[in-house]
Parts: sequence; structure tokens; C-alpha cells
Amino acid sequence: MPKVAKELSALEVKNLPPGSHAVGGVAGLNLEVTPTGGKTWILRVRTGSKRREIGLGGYPSTSLADARVKARETREAIAKGQDPVAEKQAAKAALLAQQASQKTFEWCVACYVAERKDEWKNAKHQAQWLSTLQTYANPIIGKLSVGAVGLPHVLEILRQPQVDKAKQPLWDCKNETASRLRGRVEKVLDWATVHGYRDGLNPARWKGHLDAILKNPGKVQKTAHHKSIPYAEMHPFMKTLRQQDGTGARALEFAILCASRSGEVRGATWNEIDLKNGLWTVPGERMKAGKPHTVPLSKQALQLIAAIEPTAGTDLVFPSPRGKVLSDMTLTAVMRRMELEAVPHGFRSTFRTWGGEQTAYARDLLETALAHTLENKVEAAYMHGTQIEKRRKLMQEWANYVDLPQAQGENIIPLKSVNA
Repeated sequence: MPKVAKELSALEVKNLPPGSHAVGGVAGLNLEVTPTGGKTWILRVRTGSKRREIGLGGYPSTSLADARVKARETREAIAKGQDPVAEKQAAKAALLAQQASQKTFEWCVACYVAERKDEWKNAKHQAQWLSTLQTYANPIIGKLSVGAVGLPHVLEILRQPQVDKAKQPLWDCKNETASRLRGRVEKVLDWATVHGYRDGLNPARWKGHLDAILKNPGKVQKTAHHKSIPYAEMHPFMKTLRQQDGTGARALEFAILCASRSGEVRGATWNEIDLKNGLWTVPGERMKAGKPHTVPLSKQALQLIAAIEPTAGTDLVFPSPRGKVLSDMTLTAVMRRMELEAVPHGFRSTFRTWGGEQTAYARDLLETALAHTLENKVEAAYMHGTQIEKRRKLMQEWANYVDLPQAQGENIIPLKSVNA
């Protein structure tokens, strides 16, 4: 049993110097005074085989009288077999667990995006990923505890009426967006489960769950193909295109010759182009599949590049007047000025159809030329790594085809326009 110290008065306690001072009244009750003047009540006791130092509050917010009351109550609890320290720790753990279970869906989204930001190929993709959830999910479940998100909430998100589509459900009228949204909600909820913020099956999972409630995306969504020009009309089109002035027209011409996407061409830089070996290598961060893609350049593509004077202050091959990347509408605007219904991306379809119907090149070689991902990984690596010369021949034949009119005697299909 600790020795009971002399009982100090309130005035004596107030004037205690730095150090640890027994204040009496209750065995083990001390006032810890720091050199800076901070004062804390400490009760030194033994619980079972352990020596404990239990904090009873700060002085003067906890007065001498109050500290003695707390000290007596604590000693009485210990005498009954209780461990105040263990109980306090358990209460704190329970509170932390409760707080963890109350993490909101919105908070989980922010954490998930922060952890995954290096996995997205560019900032735009990350922004789109986050924007989808902020637009469609957060208004419904953003402030809700992530552990409380269930099937009714997920269905409410996917079926929310769209004002711009005559209040049709999102899943029916914007199925591609809704499908991506569902997948993103599923990933966030999976993340929350792994971190202990929720338990049970994921209410946003598709297979064996939502597929039994919602329409199959393939039956809801009608694939909208990019409007294209028939390959038989490419010669008159290219002839007209080459009469158009401006960087946009040259970028479109280059995109056609390379069967490339608009974004790949608009972002092309001089250090990506090897004029000596006739190659254009697009880095993975600018490719849809996230992998580098090398395009063997035809003579026509090389001539086009050679005729371009580099712009001071930028490494872009096709810069805007301000030296920035061309807008994604620039190439489309060229088509509209030519009064055509087709869109720039449609020329990739034109190239693929021409290759399939007018050449003997293997399907996989044509797909590789378009930078499409092949299912067979070994074959894909072989196609990308060892068949550059075969693809060089392919791209040269394509460039020659769009350069020359059809052979004499073939039907000439007139170039179609919006006004036709």
C-alpha cells in the first residue's frame, strides 16, 4: 500500500514548482508539473501484477478536490477487480472501429483515386474516372457510410432519370457511361471492404447479381460506328484534302496515311519521328492500350513531314497557332469544311476494310497496324517486335492506293457530302 503523503491545500498545489508532487488525500495521487508550467494529475496504482499511471486530467481544469474524487473512484474500481486502463483502451478501440465503419463513400472515392493515380495513363483518364462518380454516384451515396451502401442504392444510381434524355433511366439511355460507373462503384466498394470499412458481398458486382436485374449492356446499347468514307472514294477525297490549307488538314492527312487516332497525331512530337529509318514511335502514355506503338512511315508520309517547318518554342509536329496541342475538334472541322458526314476516326475503319477486302495481309497484321490489342500475347509481341518491314510494305500500299485513282474500267463511286 503506497504511503499517503501530506495533504496539500489548493493554494499549495497552485504554487508547486516543476517536478512530480504527491498531493495527499489519496494514495498515489500526484501532480506532474512541467518546466513550461503544464500540470497534469497522475494516479500511480497497481492493477494485478502491473503498475499503472492513470491520467486524471489537467490542472486547473480538474481541481484538487475533483482529482481526489476521481482517484478514490479509480481505486475503488480496481479493488473490485476492474482495470481502468484496459477498459479505456477497449473503449478507444471500439470508438475507432465505429468511426472506421462510418467512412463515407465520397471519402473512400477520394482515397481510392489518390492511391491509384499512378496507374492511370494520363491525368485526363483520372479526371474522367473521378468525374463519373462525382456526377452520378456522390449525389446519391456520397455522404452515406460506405458500410451502409446496398443494392437499393446501387440500383438508384444506375436507374436515375436523365433530364436530357426525356427522363429515361441512365442504364437505358447512357449504357456505356452507366456500365463504367457500375464498375467504378464496384472497385471503390471492394477497396473499402479490404480496408475494413464494410463487409459482405459487393452490391455493385455484375456476374450472378446485377446481371439478374438489369438488361444486358449488349442488348441495351447500340454500337455507334464512326462514319467513314468507302475506300473506293479515298483518292478523290485525298486529292481534295491536299488542296486544304492549315495545320489541321496536314494532321488529318498524316493520320490517314498512318491509320492513326486523332490524339496520337495531334500530340506527335519531332523526337518521336525517325526520318532516317522512316519510323514514328508513339510512347505508351499517349496510346489507348498504354503500350508504345511504332508506325512504319510510307514515302508519302515522310514527304508530308519533310515539308513541315518546325515551329519555334514547341516540339509538336502539328501545333496550334499558340504552340499547343491542336483541339480534338480541329480535324473534324476540316471534314465539315469539306461538307462531309464522315469523321476523322472513321478512316481507321476505311483502312481496315480496304486491308481485309483488297489485300492478302493477315488479319492480325492489320490489327497491329491499327494498334489494336491482340488476344494472344505471344503473337502480339511477335507482331510488334519482328514484323515492322511487313507493316512498312502494308502502309506503303495503303498510301499508294489513296494516291491513285481506281484502275480503268472500275466503277467510280462519287464522294458523298452532307448536301448530296
